[in-house]
Amino acid sequence: MVKKDYYEVLGIARNASSEEIKKAYRKLAIKYHPDKNLDNKKNAEEKFKEAAEAYEILSNTEKRKRYDKFGHSGVKGSSSSSEMNMEDIFANFGDIFADAFGEGFSSFGFGRSARHKTIKGSDLRIKVKLSLEEIANGIEKKVKVKRLKVAKGITIKNCYYCKGVGQTTRVTNTILGRMQTTSQCHSCSGIGKKIENIPYGANKHGLIKEEELVNIKIPAGLTEGIQLKVSGKGNEAPFGGIPGDLIVLIEEIAHPKLKREGNNLHYDLYISFPDAILGASKEIPTINGKARIKIDPGTQSGKTLRLKNKGLPNIEGYGYGSLLIHVNVWTPKKINEEQKKFFEKMRKNENFLPHPGNSEKSFFDRVREMFS
Repeated sequence: MVKKDYYEVLGIARNASSEEIKKAYRKLAIKYHPDKNLDNKKNAEEKFKEAAEAYEILSNTEKRKRYDKFGHSGVKGSSSSSEMNMEDIFANFGDIFADAFGEGFSSFGFGRSARHKTIKGSDLRIKVKLSLEEIANGIEKKVKVKRLKVAKGITIKNCYYCKGVGQTTRVTNTILGRMQTTSQCHSCSGIGKKIENIPYGANKHGLIKEEELVNIKIPAGLTEGIQLKVSGKGNEAPFGGIPGDLIVLIEEIAHPKLKREGNNLHYDLYISFPDAILGASKEIPTINGKARIKIDPGTQSGKTLRLKNKGLPNIEGYGYGSLLIHVNVWTPKKINEEQKKFFEKMRKNENFLPHPGNSEKSFFDRVREMFS
């Protein structure tokens, strides 16, 4: 299924300000809130998630830059709203909903007035280096990650001040009568729980650092700088909160022979004068092995040969790039007397004089073709 453009989802221009993005999202949040669409709750929820995903990307400066440059492929693995349930979305973007609905808004029965504050653990970031072969084929990597986890043996009790509710209510006598106000509990910060016993080695939040082997699925065709997200593999949160995410930054290891340009690969092939004159068959490296190509007699230096579908896969799944072979005729720097005499004789030979025709493209023509 093709994803809609995030700017189109929110109904904003591509140069929209952060305030305009927030305003557009708030408007859609109100429109598609499931409690306001009881007759078509499923469709409303999908629209609600779609808007949340668009807001998650466009409200983040770095993610928005990658999206503007690469489209959905640039933020693949970064957006999680489509994978979240509704409660997760309300937890992550609670401030937006507070502005839209007020403190006591309803969200499937778990509005702020009906539940404790949800805590999310912090994200972790790592770098993973990939060879060109791994990028071409996709791979699963197992990496060791040190992440904070809830320590074993921890004990938790209800907050003494709010009795586990996460809020405190205050009644004040005024000239207008008794006024009741509700606010977040200052003691537990709205969580409703407090740690009673902290095991040895854990921090004040009852978290302890442990090493874990995490499996990362890396799709084919990634470009350097793209970030993947492994949901729930960041630091855990206390009191049964939502774990953070593991953000994986991709670094590309340079190939010893092939150079990458988008989905295309480039290879410099050097041939001798005799091969250029007489023609030859040459073996060249490819991303997954080797291939043989034919050098026609009379091949000129600078000629580019193209092997279709021998490049890298498109990350969106739309075919493969090409392998471009740039032919360079090698001119020997030293020759013996016999060779020198031969070429002296050939200096004015008609066959050795340049006769470029329409089929012989100039350097600028070749550059123009490469970028067209």
